[in-house]
Amino acid sequence: MPGRLLSAFVVIAALCLPRTSFAQFTDARTYTQSPVGLNQLELDYSHAHSNASIDTPFVIAGANFELNQVTASYTHDFGVLGHLAWVELAVPFARLSGAIAGTNISGSTTGTGDISLEFAGLLKGGRAFSAAELESYQATTVVGLSLTITAPTGQYDADKLLNLGSNRWSFKPEIAVSYPFGRDEKWELDGYLNVYFFTDNTAYKGVEILRQEALPGIEVHLSYSFTSSLWASLDTRYCARGVTWVDDANQDDAQESFTLGSELYWSPDSHSSLGLVFAKAVLHTNAPAYTGVTLKYVYSWVHDSK
Repeated sequence: MPGRLLSAFVVIAALCLPRTSFAQFTDARTYTQSPVGLNQLELDYSHAHSNASIDTPFVIAGANFELNQVTASYTHDFGVLGHLAWVELAVPFARLSGAIAGTNISGSTTGTGDISLEFAGLLKGGRAFSAAELESYQATTVVGLSLTITAPTGQYDADKLLNLGSNRWSFKPEIAVSYPFGRDEKWELDGYLNVYFFTDNTAYKGVEILRQEALPGIEVHLSYSFTSSLWASLDTRYCARGVTWVDDANQDDAQESFTLGSELYWSPDSHSSLGLVFAKAVLHTNAPAYTGVTLKYVYSWVHDSK
């Protein structure tokens, strides 16, 4: 029995962290107009608790994980064929610990996670404005596209219980619509459709191959601006499917997850922004029952090349 528990704990370690990361929201108001030449340095601290269970053939009660993660990212906005576009690079550093209640099985690890690179742009309603031109900009409906690529650069050792890297590539294309409305257009409704695609982990538990089918999701965000420097949002995300296979054996573990959350952002001056993000999985089948909170600090500046 202890050997079987150990094997199952390895599976949890391999699947829990990537799935928890995938359940996070794309921020509300991501696809809104900003000036060409905008640069942003962002530092995030995230804490997440997950009471995870393994796939349906073997459920382990009392598996608990704690994730503390710091992510540094840089974003640059530019113009492409008259439309606003941007690129973002994010590098995470984390500590992950886990244990199974009632056993002596536990572990922890600290190191770098998988680096991600996002390419995005606005197709409709998203012209490449300078900072001066943006002062007279009238908000309108925006349609945007993005592609996020996550590389297997994080710490991964098939012989260890816990890993911060997933040892596989992932690709997330996303299409978004942002609709401002209401008096002075203080309200904004965002809808995002995205799909995660994964390459195989060819060193799963050292000798096996882990394959995961596509994991589509939909997000809806409703936000309101209290002032020009303070806004908040209510957030939802639903995802389903994403069945895994281990050495061609179907694990029959299709996911279903519904997450609720909220965001609050305040800009004390023209360069700095502070954010607080909360998320909780309220529906979770073959997916972690997690609760997470993120604190954000963003420093922005504009180099106007127009």
